[in-house]
Amino acid sequence: MNEPTPTNIDVSREQAQVAITWSTGEACTLSFDLLRNSCPCAQCRGGHEHMKSEPDAEMLIIPLMPVTATQMRNLEAVGNYAVSITWADGHSHGIYTWHYLYSLCKMAEGE
Repeated sequence: MNEPTPTNIDVSREQAQVAITWSTGEACTLSFDLLRNSCPCAQCRGGHEHMKSEPDAEMLIIPLMPVTATQMRNLEAVGNYAVSITWADGHSHGIYTWHYLYSLCKMAEGE
């Protein structure tokens, strides 16, 4: 079976969330807080040895961050396999693959 891919991604800065519709027909909404706290980059994960293709369940326990850390400036496509997010605090190193985002959606839904 092919990996699910987004058919639509909507960013709502007013609601501080990203809504994703998947090729499976499923849909999910991820808060900016969750996306920022689950950044998959080496800096946020504590080094390359801690990076995985699956999100860490501990990311669902969201610590308080400065407000500018969770304000999204930009979301842009990275090829046809991921998106990159630039946050208001200047952080922009994370590449959120479709697999990673789909897994994050499932975790956020409790599956």
